[in-house]
Amino acid sequence: MTVAAGRSLQVLEFDRVLEYVAGFAATAAGKEAVRALRPATDEHVVRARLAAVAETARFLETRSDWGLPVVPDVRVPLGRLSRDGSVLSAAGLARLGGVLAAGAMVRRALAEGAEGLPALEALAVRVLSDPPLQTSIERSVDAGGEVLDGASSELRRLRSRLRGAHNRVVQHLEKLLDGVDERYRVAEASVTIREGRYVIPLRREGRRAVGGYVHDESSSGATVFVEPPSAIERMNRVRELERAEGREVERVLRRLTDRCRPLAGDLAESVSALTALDTRVARARAAERWKGELPEISGGECRIANGRHPLLAAGGASAVPFDIDLDSHERVVVVTGPNTGGKTVFLKSVGLIAALAQSGVVPPAGRGTRLPVFDAIFADVGDEQSIADSLSTFSAHLRNLQEVLRSAGPRSLVLVDEPGVGTDPKEGEALARALVETLARRGCIAVVTSHMGVLKRLAAPGNAIVNASLEFDGDRLAPTYRFAKGRPGRSYGLAIARGLGFPKEVLDLADGYRDRAEARLDGLLEALERKERKVSRLLAALESERRRVAAMEGGLKARAAAVRRSEQEHEDRARKEVRRMLLEARREVEAAIDGLRDGALGGPSLERAATKARRSVEDAARALEDPAAGHPEAPAEQRPGVRLEPGAAVRMTDTGARGTVSSVEGDRVVVVVRGVRMRVPSSRLARADEVEASPAPGPE
Repeated sequence: MTVAAGRSLQVLEFDRVLEYVAGFAATAAGKEAVRALRPATDEHVVRARLAAVAETARFLETRSDWGLPVVPDVRVPLGRLSRDGSVLSAAGLARLGGVLAAGAMVRRALAEGAEGLPALEALAVRVLSDPPLQTSIERSVDAGGEVLDGASSELRRLRSRLRGAHNRVVQHLEKLLDGVDERYRVAEASVTIREGRYVIPLRREGRRAVGGYVHDESSSGATVFVEPPSAIERMNRVRELERAEGREVERVLRRLTDRCRPLAGDLAESVSALTALDTRVARARAAERWKGELPEISGGECRIANGRHPLLAAGGASAVPFDIDLDSHERVVVVTGPNTGGKTVFLKSVGLIAALAQSGVVPPAGRGTRLPVFDAIFADVGDEQSIADSLSTFSAHLRNLQEVLRSAGPRSLVLVDEPGVGTDPKEGEALARALVETLARRGCIAVVTSHMGVLKRLAAPGNAIVNASLEFDGDRLAPTYRFAKGRPGRSYGLAIARGLGFPKEVLDLADGYRDRAEARLDGLLEALERKERKVSRLLAALESERRRVAAMEGGLKARAAAVRRSEQEHEDRARKEVRRMLLEARREVEAAIDGLRDGALGGPSLERAATKARRSVEDAARALEDPAAGHPEAPAEQRPGVRLEPGAAVRMTDTGARGTVSSVEGDRVVVVVRGVRMRVPSSRLARADEVEASPAPGPE
């Protein structure tokens, strides 16, 4: 970025956004690294940064609760390792052990979930894992910086002897204190420590009776703390053991330090990789919070879809998103409209989205966003009056715009809020127009907000300037914050004044003083806005009606399907019931045949009748299970349906069964046969009186 970028990023409140992102980092180093992010100007670097964050987001998709383990700050112990002969403290070694433990956990996690994610795989290679050294450190020192007994067998032995020696000294002094004359004893006295040695409290006058060395006395001087002569030798043996313990602790720390020293570079690289991972996780979490989609980095196209201000999006505020799409021949967007319409927030949002993307932070923008890589971002926003520098608001703006005009080029993003204000209106308009036309000629991508009518008339085919506005509800006199490209906005100054109750005669005078061309333009814009609102309402009503019709259609389809299912279920149940009745009828037929046989009736005629009766029952049962099965219907021209009415006696042409018509339903007839209702095509029926009766079977 250019020199101007620092001040511009400050104006855009870039650091506030980074502070929000840093809140997702788990380590102090990670938070510092996020705060230090700045826009890159190399297209490949920007793509690589964003791709790494996108990979991390994919890694986190199935690990919503995953977080980087604690990574201690090891800058001091790593610095000491670089000096030959140095020995790290137990606390420093514990910190290095913490780095090794964090590295081992991260490598395991990446080994399980980073396959196919090259940026994370490359990061995993940089993370140091040394289980033997990690185990030795954890067995030797604790997080509080204490050397543990398990650091060596000698240290364990010395500390065991030391504890015994301490106990013996205390027991000796307690026994000695119990034998002291009551005149010299202090109430509720006990063995204590002064200057690292065990002592007993006595009244001052008892010192000579006990003897020994006085190490301390009370504030009043009435009590002295004495080490009796019999305890001195015992305490000296304790001090000898303490010195031996210290030498062994020093040996343990030196041994561990010497093991860590060759790995100093690898440890530093591991910390760097863990910090990088921490920043990527923080950036991925921030993008998830404000629902950002990975933008496409293009050569020169600029399209922001569903853009929002990062802090508004992160805070859950109902920010109205905007879409801005600049064609290759559109470079400068002039945004006009009333105060409080959201122009400044829009201006900052555009700048922050670009700066975040180039810093490797997925910005709060939707799918389809395409951004160029700017080599400089210039922003002149807000009141920068400086008393210290004797600069008025106008002068401060001129100084900023001077920097823009000196440095801005085709790869620059320029954001200017209200150019030309703070001076004579005519001169301000002239200056603002000259600035906009100059930026357009240079090919800068620029967003300029203004109230000036002259800027609304600059847009023309081929001059790279395009009008835009942030919509304002003229009926409610309230902003809607919706960005509209291609149409300038009205200032609504007189309308707002009228809404606030300004005197009518003053407003009438003001209206008469307005520039006629400006008034006509405002009139045209007002008429256009009314028509757009009407069209919007009609489109909304049409969409609502479309959804209502679609819902009704869906409901009707669902009900029709339910009716079909119900009919099918009823038909299946009826078919099963009729089959049961037919099978029961067969049993009755069989019983009747058996009766006839028993009555000495029989012969071929009887067998033919029995066979025909069985076949009729079976055919009817199969027809119920599958209406298409059984006897095929004759073609309509061979056996046309007959005209029937309820009550007519009929006979089925395929089975010979006789019945009575119950009702007629188009080309199907409901027939009652032996108490069973069946629905059959009319082509399968004939009137009973039209069919010749078969000769009654007789005995042969």
